[in-house]
Amino acid sequence: MSSAPTRDYFSDYPFAFRLEPHKTALIPVDIQYGSASREFGLGRLLAQTGRDAVGSYRFDRIEQVVVPNVRRLLDFFRQHELRIVHLTVGSDMPDYSDISAHKRAFTRAKNNTRGQREHEILDEIKPLPGELVLNKTTPSAFNSSAIESKLRSMGIEYCLFAGVSTNVCVEGTARDAADRGFHTIIVEDGCAATRPEFHDMTILTFPRTYGRVASTTDVISEITQGLQARPA
Repeated sequence: MSSAPTRDYFSDYPFAFRLEPHKTALIPVDIQYGSASREFGLGRLLAQTGRDAVGSYRFDRIEQVVVPNVRRLLDFFRQHELRIVHLTVGSDMPDYSDISAHKRAFTRAKNNTRGQREHEILDEIKPLPGELVLNKTTPSAFNSSAIESKLRSMGIEYCLFAGVSTNVCVEGTARDAADRGFHTIIVEDGCAATRPEFHDMTILTFPRTYGRVASTTDVISEITQGLQARPA
């Protein structure tokens, strides 16, 4: 039996970049009551079907790690008047007919349609007036929203993604951003998934071919350095 290689061949082709603050957007993904709350949406669905334990890791991480770190990032971006683009996922129609067939039943079960609490972003990190909010009906925002044209109109070249779920909507949108030429970072401690292995696999594979993975502290430090280096 051959042993596993000690060096990943992708490491021979590093892709490095430094964030340019005023060309960078923070993009929190789907941190809504439908998917990020114990009391509503997915959390209520699991409780009603006797599967509370299935959501324990997810909701613990959202409450203890994701929300505090995303709030740190939002506060920092607002303080420095940098771009924020909030993403939501869910139906724009009460009959869910705008959701793809393979996702419709699950979206309906979570009661995630516009006008319902489940469609709203958590109060702790809700958008402020003037901040852009885009709804999508697919995991990747690039397939069902105007995110690309909005980012390009704002002069954005660097995208920071956080939110839920790491391995679905966050990863899907981040991959599509990279494929369209945006320099992309997944903020590891700003994301959560239903199981740790789902989260960990995205964090392991994403930087091989798409972009970078960084912590909240590292992102804030890098942008701070960029702001300090900018000519007056």
